Amino acid sequence: MEEAKVPNLGLSLAGKILVARPDIQHDTFGSTLTLVLEHGSEGALGVVINRPMWRSPMVASFPDWDELDADPGLIFHGGPVDQDALIALGRPSGEPGELVLGAHPVDLDDQPALVRAQGISSVRVFAGYAGWHRGQLENEIAQDGWWVVDATIDDLFTDDPETLWVRVLQRQGGELAWYAHYPRDPSLN
Repeated sequence: MEEAKVPNLGLSLAGKILVARPDIQHDTFGSTLTLVLEHGSEGALGVVINRPMWRSPMVASFPDWDELDADPGLIFHGGPVDQDALIALGRPSGEPGELVLGAHPVDLDDQPALVRAQGISSVRVFAGYAGWHRGQLENEIAQDGWWVVDATIDDLFTDDPETLWVRVLQRQGGELAWYAHYPRDPSLN
């Protein structure tokens, strides 16, 4: 059996945002922004950065972390894979961390005071993640399933996740900025 060709994007997408096209109405990824944390020859892993879980305040699950909890103070739905797994990322107040955009990995078993002493000003927690096996993400991009754009640390730690999709598209300019005004349900237009 011949192995399928995988489109070569020429570089790692770690640190980029995958913007779900507005015509994708799938519940899992419709209107999402997924920050790619890892991308290599074996696949990719990311977290959805604009889907807070409105009934999951972080302080309810991690009361000791209240002082470092990034606004809006909620756990985020990171993606459809392993939703019992938590990924915690810290925003640097000083030296950048070793993860994408300078974020720090955070172990929620540590004491918050220790994490703050390591130069982390706030923490965002994601339940689950998005994952792609070898070549899957590249094929989805080649089939126009995602737009790939630059990310900022402010995107990851936004206090207004509900408007982030629109703001990310608007700052792209050109045709992508036009899509920021695309109706959520075109059939109602």
